[in-house]
Amino acid sequence: VSVPEFTVPDGLCWFSVLSCLLLACSYVGSLYVWRSDLPRDHPTVIKRRFTSVLIVSCLSPLFVWAWREFTGVRTNSSLLALMGIRLDGLIPAIVLPLLLTMVLFLGPLMQLAIDCPWTFIDGIRVAFDPSFWMLCLGDMRWLRNQVVAPFTEELVFRACMLPMLVPCAGPAAAIFTCPLFFGVAHFHHVIELLRFRQGTMSGIFISAVFQFSYTAVFGAYTAFIFIRTGHLIGPVLCHSFCNYMGFPAISAALEHPQRLTVLSSYLLGVFLFFLLLFLFTDPSYYGMPTPVCTLTSSPSSLCLS
Repeated sequence: VSVPEFTVPDGLCWFSVLSCLLLACSYVGSLYVWRSDLPRDHPTVIKRRFTSVLIVSCLSPLFVWAWREFTGVRTNSSLLALMGIRLDGLIPAIVLPLLLTMVLFLGPLMQLAIDCPWTFIDGIRVAFDPSFWMLCLGDMRWLRNQVVAPFTEELVFRACMLPMLVPCAGPAAAIFTCPLFFGVAHFHHVIELLRFRQGTMSGIFISAVFQFSYTAVFGAYTAFIFIRTGHLIGPVLCHSFCNYMGFPAISAALEHPQRLTVLSSYLLGVFLFFLLLFLFTDPSYYGMPTPVCTLTSSPSSLCLS
């Protein structure tokens, strides 16, 4: 399927970057409109931040609309479709990116399965137990990490920013540009670490550099998924899953009693991930061309099956 011809308007790039920067600042700034001496994990702080960040997230599509009106960018796709909110290819978008991410985490999942005292049947029972989910929904930190943060961050930093960056930079460059806003946005954690004196200056700096690197790589991955699938739901589910799993405990894997099995699972997971990366994100499963790919002036291999 051919991608419709698209012409880049004059002055598009600077306006796109400024729009993304303003959006990122608005998102991070919304976390600090509340004055409090309480730490970020306190339920009161979490509830207040839910309010402000959800307001910014609900207003974020206006940034894309204003960007489109100012630049004169026109496509056959609706604003919501450009932001990955559409029905075409929805089921594959829910299943395949999450399954691909689980393959990457095969090692940590194997490690978790070996160390978990529950049987598989016990796990199934818990998964279908309403009281378990009610307990989760009542936990502010769980709601933040598994629901609110994945949804709002992917909406703002992927669904809103990528349609503004792709016409200027192209899909490939946008994948690596977009995460820079995402990574820098996470530097606000440094402010809280310094504020509550949670560590030494050198330790906080190393932590900040590591977090920026990790979030930038992860942001590039979810941006890749968004461009290939044209859906928001895939990045949101992958984000939630990665928040649950955390960074792989490689040091623990090296010292594990069943080290050979665990390390083999790590290597197999990485191998299968790269083997299946383009297959599981094939745009033909999600309706070609994906809406965001209609914003590029020249065909990109990332947008093709």
